[in-house]
Amino acid sequence: MRRLSRTIDLDCSADTFWKMFFEEDFIRRMHKEGLGFRELDILERSETRRRLRAVPSLDVPETVAKLLGDRFGYEERGNFDPARGEWKWSMIPNAMGDKLRTEGSIVVESAGEGKARRRDEVTIDCKVFGVGGLIEGSAEKQLRVSWDKEEAFLKSWIAKMKQG
Repeated sequence: MRRLSRTIDLDCSADTFWKMFFEEDFIRRMHKEGLGFRELDILERSETRRRLRAVPSLDVPETVAKLLGDRFGYEERGNFDPARGEWKWSMIPNAMGDKLRTEGSIVVESAGEGKARRRDEVTIDCKVFGVGGLIEGSAEKQLRVSWDKEEAFLKSWIAKMKQG
């Protein structure tokens, strides 16, 4: 099992971030343009819930690619607690059933003067004998790359919002 975290500072308020997070245009563009996903379907979207079906582009070792298949994707399910400023989510993969678990949270808090601090916590757990660690390591690498891409996209999106 791997537990990962990151913290980034954003040039917008926490409220602005959460409004943006649930906007359909932002969701689509973040996943397609920012993260380079092959497919994205928004299955459900409200002010406190979101369900997405996604097929990411993967850069994983051949062994992992064979286990996951060439159409690996997942359904992301999440709920937002406005009082805590917390998004809790889980991913349900279309391969490996209950052997692969990925879940986490995003907490966004005010950092003063129209700024926010975002903290992500993620748990990756793969229970496949002999290759579980390899799959977890590949998922961690993918996640860290995605975090970098997401941060760049977020900061660019926020800058464009501020320009009008």
